[in-house]
Amino acid sequence: MENLVKYIAEALVDHPEQVEVRSIEGENSIIIELKVAPDDVGKVIGKGGQTAKAIRKILSAAATKLKKKSLLQILE
Repeated sequence: MENLVKYIAEALVDHPEQVEVRSIEGENSIIIELKVAPDDVGKVIGKGGQTAKAIRKILSAAATKLKKKSLLQILE
């Protein structure tokens, strides 16, 4: 899951070396924390949050396969 989010985020941002992904896995859920460079936050969120919503949908599909719920937090 971490690798999936990292791959997507690195493709979107100008500073891929500053992408950090951390996951906190519970019994029924996975929380993914994504941290990018301050000037790349807008690229990850997208216009009206559309990019972040798309990443969350992909993450949700991958988590469903593992029978878990997922949550993506974009940290600034």
